[in-house]
Amino acid sequence: MHWKSLRIITLAACVFAAFLFWVRKPVADEHRRARQLIIYYTLSRMDDPVLVVGDSLVEASTLPRSICGHPIVNAGLNGASTTSDLGNWLAPVLAGKPPALIVVSLGTNDALASRSVAEFTDRYGILLNQLSKSARRMAVLQVPPVEAQGRMTAEMQNEAAATIQRYNQVLPDLAKRNGAAFAALPAMPSPHTIDGVHLNAGGYQGWDAAILEAAAVVCG
Repeated sequence: MHWKSLRIITLAACVFAAFLFWVRKPVADEHRRARQLIIYYTLSRMDDPVLVVGDSLVEASTLPRSICGHPIVNAGLNGASTTSDLGNWLAPVLAGKPPALIVVSLGTNDALASRSVAEFTDRYGILLNQLSKSARRMAVLQVPPVEAQGRMTAEMQNEAAATIQRYNQVLPDLAKRNGAAFAALPAMPSPHTIDGVHLNAGGYQGWDAAILEAAAVVCG
């Protein structure tokens, strides 16, 4: 192939890749802004809420509306991880409206991205430090297991499961060092996901129970 033709093909491929990047990025940014606005509007009419922060597992959850008089507010963001700068994303939303409790449920997307335990711990610690300035209490939820189904192959599941196990080994101490409680998940049924990652009804039953147990601290 002539070098000029090769150069044109390479340039076209780069332009197409850039186009795909900029198409996806505004969509993600738009969703992020929309979620921020919804959380702001929700919190504006509530006092002493329990705020549940996390990824798509949180965003897709159907937790009860309240616990012992404290509203439960869903602050999940699809695709979120410890690198998503959730502390700064939530800061303007929480200004002047400190929650009674913030529960954080993160780690699945970090594991799928093969993020090291050191980076996970460091990023999670930064987030908890930021959130501690806005909430009187915090809790950290154990990372749920993944399964080999859907697009999640057995090889992918084994790799992610090993990473999640290492995350869960450091989370109790990480929570303690940042003034947060650690909330363990009950044993999950099999199957507990719809696609290897996202929870099904049985998975959410255990997940919800762990969130509500952690949130019960606000009941006195």
